[in-house]
Amino acid sequence: MAIVLDIAGLPPERIVFSPSPLSELMTALHVLAEPGHHPGLHGWSTATAAALKQDLADRLHEADFLWNSTFSDITSPFAALPYGEGRPGETLAEDLDMLDRLDDELYVNAALEISCASRYCMGGPSPLVDAAAREQALERAVARGPRQLSFAQRLLADPPGVRAWIRRLFEDCEEAFFANVWQRVRVELAADARHKTEVLRRKGLREALAEVSPALALDETGTRIIVDKLSSGRGTTVDPEAGPGLTFVPSSFGWPHLMVLHAPRWRPVVHYPLAAPELPGPASVELLGRRMEALAHPMRMRICRNLARASFTTGELASAHGISAPEVSRHIAVMKKAGLITTRRRGRYVLHQLNLPVVARLGSDFLEGVLR
Repeated sequence: MAIVLDIAGLPPERIVFSPSPLSELMTALHVLAEPGHHPGLHGWSTATAAALKQDLADRLHEADFLWNSTFSDITSPFAALPYGEGRPGETLAEDLDMLDRLDDELYVNAALEISCASRYCMGGPSPLVDAAAREQALERAVARGPRQLSFAQRLLADPPGVRAWIRRLFEDCEEAFFANVWQRVRVELAADARHKTEVLRRKGLREALAEVSPALALDETGTRIIVDKLSSGRGTTVDPEAGPGLTFVPSSFGWPHLMVLHAPRWRPVVHYPLAAPELPGPASVELLGRRMEALAHPMRMRICRNLARASFTTGELASAHGISAPEVSRHIAVMKKAGLITTRRRGRYVLHQLNLPVVARLGSDFLEGVLR
């Protein structure tokens, strides 16, 4: 399984390495929402969350689907502005100004992509103008809970009002904590981007990809970038609507996630982490054996990728992977017996999620693989 980016015909000067304040803010918000994904940042997340004013904490909770189960593509507005340079802003305000330039249909479509939906690569009409897309977006929101459903309904009813609300939320985050974060990390991120740019210029794309991540590779023809992930997808760096371009965005908060924006009408973006923390080893050989046996099936590995990001119903997993609900239930039972997942009920929905503290004890390679 892999995400494939077609780079045939892409001019070398359209490959950009650059940090993004908005992307880094969204990644930091993800750490606050899902500290279990980032065992090396528990100290920062605990201290930052404790210092938030209650009003800001409540508003972040209201909108956390934008950075919780999936990373919304609104983190990279520069990639959707037709024939732009493919370069993020120098400041958060500049990134937010670019976000304001997206049309409502594109913005809402990206904001409501809240699950690992198979239609991501295919594109399609916005929920603002298509009844079927609207129904699907609301159904996904229902499964996430009443708070998310309410937000999705507000966004569909009043896109300009909610967009202004989201911008103000990001600006308040900058004032509360992110200005200090960006001041601390921007020099390191800029230095990494300059280094990768120099590697690209002197040694070529293959060597530059190797420096970004071992999960990235150039195929034998030199016309496709292969991103090794527990998901499948295709994107092009020469989309006729967006214009040519490919952007690599480094992150100090990102590990273990390697995120790839590859939707139609967007120039592809690869968000890559700078470093990985040390993680504890498995609790015991016997326990490790039982859990590894439970994960031996490739479908269960793929299901783990979904459940590592958010809680999912059996029906959602069946739809995402093209198998029946009883098949999903059998896989869930095996993993639950091994203690790898947790289950809870929300109304008429039964939601499953990966037990990240347990998975972390399997080792950083597995954790990084399912969260990449």
